[in-house]
Amino acid sequence: MGSVHDPEAGDGYRSGGAATADVEEFVSVENPDSKLSKFGSIFQNLYPPGFSRKLVAEVIATYLLVFVTCGAGALSASDERRVSQLGASVAGGLIVTVMIYAVGHISGAHMNPAVTLAFAATRHFPWKQVPAYAAAQLSGATSAAFTLRILLHPIKHVGTTSPSGSDFQALVMEIVVTFSMMFVTSAVATDTKAVGELAGMAVGSAVCITSILAGPVSGGSMNPVRTLGPAMASEYYKGLWVYFVGPVTGTLLGAWSYKFIRVSDKPVHLISPHSFSLKLRRMSRSDTAESEN
Repeated sequence: MGSVHDPEAGDGYRSGGAATADVEEFVSVENPDSKLSKFGSIFQNLYPPGFSRKLVAEVIATYLLVFVTCGAGALSASDERRVSQLGASVAGGLIVTVMIYAVGHISGAHMNPAVTLAFAATRHFPWKQVPAYAAAQLSGATSAAFTLRILLHPIKHVGTTSPSGSDFQALVMEIVVTFSMMFVTSAVATDTKAVGELAGMAVGSAVCITSILAGPVSGGSMNPVRTLGPAMASEYYKGLWVYFVGPVTGTLLGAWSYKFIRVSDKPVHLISPHSFSLKLRRMSRSDTAESEN
Protein backbone atom coordinates (compact mmCIF):
# COMPACT_ATOMS: atom_id res chain seq x y z
CA MET A 1 0.00 0.00 0.00
CA GLY A 2 2.77 2.43 0.88
CA SER A 3 4.54 2.08 -2.48
CA VAL A 4 1.30 2.78 -4.38
CA HIS A 5 0.74 6.04 -2.55
CA ASP A 6 4.38 7.09 -2.44
CA PRO A 7 4.66 10.38 -4.34
CA GLU A 8 8.26 9.61 -5.29
CA ALA A 9 7.13 6.51 -7.21
CA GLY A 10 5.02 8.44 -9.75
CA ASP A 11 6.75 7.10 -12.87
CA GLY A 12 6.48 3.56 -11.71
CA TYR A 13 2.83 3.94 -10.80
CA ARG A 14 1.98 5.33 -14.25
CA SER A 15 3.86 2.59 -16.07
CA GLY A 16 1.64 -0.11 -14.56
CA GLY A 17 4.10 -3.04 -14.78
CA ALA A 18 6.72 -1.31 -12.70
CA ALA A 19 4.10 -0.38 -10.14
CA THR A 20 2.98 -4.00 -9.92
CA ALA A 21 6.54 -5.10 -9.43
CA ASP A 22 6.97 -2.55 -6.67
CA VAL A 23 3.82 -3.74 -4.93
CA GLU A 24 4.79 -7.40 -5.16
CA GLU A 25 8.28 -6.69 -3.87
CA PHE A 26 6.88 -4.65 -1.00
CA VAL A 27 4.39 -7.34 -0.05
CA SER A 28 6.96 -10.11 -0.18
CA VAL A 29 9.31 -8.21 2.10
CA GLU A 30 6.91 -6.54 4.51
CA ASN A 31 4.15 -9.15 4.84
CA PRO A 32 3.98 -10.02 8.57
CA ASP A 33 2.72 -13.53 7.80
CA SER A 34 5.80 -14.14 5.66
CA LYS A 35 8.06 -13.03 8.48
CA LEU A 36 6.23 -15.20 10.99
CA SER A 37 6.42 -18.23 8.72
CA LYS A 38 10.16 -17.72 8.25
CA PHE A 39 10.63 -17.38 12.00
CA GLY A 40 8.52 -20.49 12.57
CA SER A 41 10.57 -22.52 10.11
CA ILE A 42 13.83 -21.40 11.74
CA PHE A 43 12.42 -22.23 15.19
CA GLN A 44 11.34 -25.69 14.03
CA ASN A 45 14.76 -26.37 12.54
CA LEU A 46 16.58 -25.36 15.72
CA TYR A 47 14.29 -26.96 18.30
CA PRO A 48 12.35 -30.24 18.53
CA PRO A 49 8.55 -30.46 18.19
CA GLY A 50 6.72 -29.32 21.30
CA PHE A 51 9.61 -27.15 22.51
CA SER A 52 7.35 -24.10 22.69
CA ARG A 53 5.23 -25.92 25.29
CA LYS A 54 8.35 -26.42 27.39
CA LEU A 55 9.12 -22.71 27.24
CA VAL A 56 5.58 -21.80 28.28
CA ALA A 57 5.83 -24.29 31.16
CA GLU A 58 9.09 -22.66 32.29
CA VAL A 59 7.56 -19.18 32.12
CA ILE A 60 4.57 -20.23 34.24
CA ALA A 61 6.62 -22.24 36.74
CA THR A 62 9.20 -19.47 37.21
CA TYR A 63 6.46 -16.87 37.48
CA LEU A 64 4.76 -18.76 40.32
CA LEU A 65 8.09 -19.51 41.99
CA VAL A 66 9.08 -15.84 42.11
CA PHE A 67 5.56 -14.70 42.91
CA VAL A 68 5.36 -16.93 46.00
CA THR A 69 8.95 -16.69 47.27
CA CYS A 70 9.39 -12.95 46.68
CA GLY A 71 5.86 -12.14 47.81
CA ALA A 72 6.36 -14.03 51.07
CA GLY A 73 9.81 -12.48 51.47
CA ALA A 74 8.52 -8.96 50.92
CA LEU A 75 5.70 -9.40 53.43
CA SER A 76 8.09 -10.93 55.95
CA ALA A 77 10.57 -8.07 55.57
CA SER A 78 7.85 -5.45 56.01
CA ASP A 79 6.17 -7.11 59.01
CA GLU A 80 7.09 -10.53 60.42
CA ARG A 81 3.72 -10.72 62.14
CA ARG A 82 2.15 -11.19 58.71
CA VAL A 83 4.63 -13.76 57.36
CA SER A 84 7.57 -15.00 59.44
CA GLN A 85 11.01 -15.56 57.97
CA LEU A 86 10.59 -19.29 58.59
CA GLY A 87 7.23 -19.20 56.83
CA ALA A 88 8.79 -17.49 53.81
CA SER A 89 11.46 -20.20 53.59
CA VAL A 90 8.86 -22.96 53.86
CA ALA A 91 6.75 -21.29 51.17
CA GLY A 92 9.76 -21.24 48.85
CA GLY A 93 10.40 -24.94 49.35
CA LEU A 94 6.74 -25.86 48.90
CA ILE A 95 6.31 -23.94 45.64
CA VAL A 96 9.40 -25.67 44.21
CA THR A 97 7.90 -29.05 45.15
CA VAL A 98 4.53 -28.19 43.63
CA MET A 99 6.00 -26.89 40.38
CA ILE A 100 8.22 -29.95 39.92
CA TYR A 101 5.21 -32.23 40.13
CA ALA A 102 3.12 -29.87 37.98
CA VAL A 103 5.45 -29.29 35.00
CA GLY A 104 8.44 -31.53 35.66
CA HIS A 105 7.22 -34.02 33.07
CA ILE A 106 6.88 -31.23 30.49
CA SER A 107 9.95 -29.03 30.84
CA GLY A 108 11.95 -30.53 33.69
CA ALA A 109 10.87 -27.64 35.94
CA HIS A 110 14.28 -25.98 36.02
CA MET A 111 12.95 -22.49 36.92
CA ASN A 112 16.56 -21.43 37.25
CA PRO A 113 19.10 -20.61 34.49
CA ALA A 114 21.92 -21.78 36.75
CA VAL A 115 20.27 -25.21 37.00
CA THR A 116 19.76 -25.33 33.23
CA LEU A 117 23.39 -24.41 32.69
CA ALA A 118 24.56 -27.11 35.11
CA PHE A 119 22.45 -29.78 33.40
CA ALA A 120 23.91 -28.74 30.05
CA ALA A 121 27.46 -28.82 31.44
CA THR A 122 26.92 -32.42 32.60
CA ARG A 123 25.34 -33.44 29.27
CA HIS A 124 21.81 -33.87 30.60
CA PHE A 125 20.43 -30.96 28.57
CA PRO A 126 21.11 -29.66 25.03
CA TRP A 127 23.31 -26.58 24.93
CA LYS A 128 21.34 -24.97 22.10
CA GLN A 129 18.22 -24.90 24.29
CA VAL A 130 19.90 -23.11 27.21
CA PRO A 131 19.41 -19.50 25.92
CA ALA A 132 15.72 -20.11 25.20
CA TYR A 133 15.16 -21.61 28.65
CA ALA A 134 17.01 -18.72 30.31
CA ALA A 135 14.91 -16.18 28.40
CA ALA A 136 11.70 -17.95 29.43
CA GLN A 137 12.80 -18.05 33.06
CA LEU A 138 13.76 -14.38 33.07
CA SER A 139 10.41 -13.47 31.49
CA GLY A 140 8.50 -15.34 34.18
CA ALA A 141 10.57 -13.89 37.02
CA THR A 142 10.33 -10.31 35.76
CA SER A 143 6.58 -10.55 35.17
CA ALA A 144 6.05 -11.91 38.67
CA ALA A 145 8.17 -9.17 40.23
CA PHE A 146 6.27 -6.38 38.51
CA THR A 147 2.99 -8.04 39.48
CA LEU A 148 4.11 -7.97 43.11
CA ARG A 149 5.14 -4.33 42.75
CA ILE A 150 1.53 -3.51 41.91
CA LEU A 151 -0.12 -5.81 44.45
CA LEU A 152 2.15 -5.00 47.42
CA HIS A 153 2.32 -1.23 46.97
CA PRO A 154 3.62 0.75 48.91
CA ILE A 155 6.27 -1.91 49.73
CA LYS A 156 9.33 -0.80 47.77
CA HIS A 157 11.48 -3.95 47.85
CA VAL A 158 9.43 -6.82 46.45
CA GLY A 159 11.50 -9.76 47.64
CA THR A 160 14.91 -8.39 46.69
CA THR A 161 17.99 -10.22 47.94
CA SER A 162 21.14 -8.41 49.00
CA PRO A 163 24.10 -9.24 51.25
CA SER A 164 23.43 -8.59 54.94
CA GLY A 165 27.16 -8.46 55.66
CA SER A 166 30.00 -8.37 53.17
CA ASP A 167 29.66 -9.42 49.55
CA PHE A 168 32.21 -12.19 50.16
CA GLN A 169 30.14 -13.72 52.96
CA ALA A 170 27.03 -13.67 50.78
CA LEU A 171 28.94 -15.13 47.84
CA VAL A 172 30.27 -18.07 49.82
CA MET A 173 26.83 -18.70 51.32
CA GLU A 174 25.18 -18.69 47.89
CA ILE A 175 27.79 -21.10 46.53
CA VAL A 176 27.35 -23.54 49.43
CA VAL A 177 23.55 -23.57 49.52
CA THR A 178 23.24 -23.74 45.73
CA PHE A 179 25.77 -26.57 45.69
CA SER A 180 23.59 -28.45 48.17
CA MET A 181 20.44 -27.86 46.16
CA MET A 182 22.03 -28.91 42.86
CA PHE A 183 23.71 -31.95 44.40
CA VAL A 184 20.32 -33.23 45.56
CA THR A 185 18.70 -32.31 42.24
CA SER A 186 21.34 -34.19 40.26
CA ALA A 187 20.89 -37.24 42.46
CA VAL A 188 17.13 -37.58 42.18
CA ALA A 189 16.69 -36.25 38.63
CA THR A 190 19.50 -37.89 36.67
CA ASP A 191 20.50 -41.10 38.49
CA THR A 192 18.58 -44.29 37.70
CA LYS A 193 19.46 -45.71 41.11
CA ALA A 194 17.88 -42.81 43.02
CA VAL A 195 14.21 -42.61 43.97
CA GLY A 196 13.23 -40.24 41.17
CA GLU A 197 9.53 -40.26 42.09
CA LEU A 198 10.37 -38.31 45.24
CA ALA A 199 12.36 -35.68 43.37
CA GLY A 200 9.86 -32.94 44.10
CA MET A 201 9.92 -33.53 47.83
CA ALA A 202 13.71 -33.91 47.91
CA VAL A 203 14.50 -30.76 45.95
CA GLY A 204 11.82 -28.71 47.69
CA SER A 205 13.10 -29.82 51.09
CA ALA A 206 16.66 -28.93 50.10
CA VAL A 207 15.54 -25.45 49.02
CA CYS A 208 13.59 -24.98 52.25
CA ILE A 209 16.43 -26.12 54.54
CA THR A 210 19.16 -24.13 52.81
CA SER A 211 17.08 -20.96 52.55
CA ILE A 212 16.44 -21.05 56.30
CA LEU A 213 20.19 -20.91 56.84
CA ALA A 214 21.07 -18.55 54.00
CA GLY A 215 18.21 -16.10 54.48
CA PRO A 216 19.84 -13.94 57.20
CA VAL A 217 23.17 -13.84 55.33
CA SER A 218 22.44 -13.60 51.60
CA GLY A 219 18.68 -13.85 51.27
CA GLY A 220 18.91 -17.43 50.03
CA SER A 221 18.33 -16.69 46.37
CA MET A 222 20.09 -19.65 44.70
CA ASN A 223 18.67 -18.35 41.42
CA PRO A 224 19.91 -15.45 39.23
CA VAL A 225 16.49 -14.56 37.81
CA ARG A 226 14.86 -14.80 41.24
CA THR A 227 17.17 -11.92 42.20
CA LEU A 228 17.27 -10.03 38.90
CA GLY A 229 13.48 -9.84 38.42
CA PRO A 230 12.74 -8.22 41.81
CA ALA A 231 15.84 -6.02 41.46
CA MET A 232 14.47 -4.58 38.22
CA ALA A 233 10.98 -4.11 39.67
CA SER A 234 12.36 -2.47 42.83
CA GLU A 235 15.23 -0.63 41.12
CA TYR A 236 17.57 -2.01 43.77
CA TYR A 237 20.83 -3.57 42.55
CA LYS A 238 23.04 -3.85 45.64
CA GLY A 239 25.46 -6.79 45.36
CA LEU A 240 23.71 -8.08 42.23
CA TRP A 241 26.85 -9.79 40.91
CA VAL A 242 26.88 -12.09 43.93
CA TYR A 243 23.64 -13.72 42.78
CA PHE A 244 25.02 -14.46 39.34
CA VAL A 245 28.45 -15.77 40.30
CA GLY A 246 27.33 -17.64 43.42
CA PRO A 247 24.44 -19.73 42.04
CA VAL A 248 26.21 -20.52 38.76
CA THR A 249 29.35 -21.63 40.59
CA GLY A 250 27.37 -23.64 43.14
CA THR A 251 25.20 -25.45 40.59
CA LEU A 252 28.18 -26.36 38.41
CA LEU A 253 30.11 -27.70 41.39
CA GLY A 254 27.08 -29.60 42.66
CA ALA A 255 26.33 -31.22 39.29
CA TRP A 256 29.95 -32.12 38.61
CA SER A 257 30.41 -33.50 42.13
CA TYR A 258 27.48 -35.86 41.84
CA LYS A 259 28.52 -36.89 38.34
CA PHE A 260 31.92 -37.83 39.77
CA ILE A 261 30.56 -40.06 42.55
CA ARG A 262 27.58 -41.61 40.77
CA VAL A 263 27.65 -45.34 40.13
CA SER A 264 26.08 -45.30 36.68
CA ASP A 265 26.57 -42.63 34.04
CA LYS A 266 23.42 -43.57 32.12
CA PRO A 267 21.28 -40.42 31.73
CA VAL A 268 17.53 -40.57 32.24
CA HIS A 269 14.65 -38.17 31.65
CA LEU A 270 14.27 -35.46 34.23
CA ILE A 271 11.56 -36.10 36.83
CA SER A 272 8.72 -38.21 35.45
CA PRO A 273 5.83 -38.45 37.91
CA HIS A 274 4.07 -40.92 35.60
CA SER A 275 6.67 -43.54 36.42
CA PHE A 276 5.57 -43.48 40.06
CA SER A 277 1.93 -44.26 39.22
CA LEU A 278 3.10 -46.96 36.83
CA LYS A 279 5.23 -48.48 39.54
CA LEU A 280 2.27 -48.49 41.95
CA ARG A 281 0.07 -50.22 39.37
CA ARG A 282 2.71 -52.89 38.81
CA MET A 283 3.03 -53.44 42.55
CA SER A 284 -0.73 -53.78 42.96
CA ARG A 285 -0.89 -56.27 40.08
CA SER A 286 1.90 -58.38 41.53
CA ASP A 287 0.21 -58.38 44.94
CA THR A 288 -3.07 -59.48 43.34
CA ALA A 289 -1.34 -62.29 41.45
CA GLU A 290 0.36 -63.51 44.62
CA SER A 291 -2.91 -63.51 46.53
CA GLU A 292 -4.63 -65.51 43.76
CA ASN A 293 -1.83 -68.05 43.76
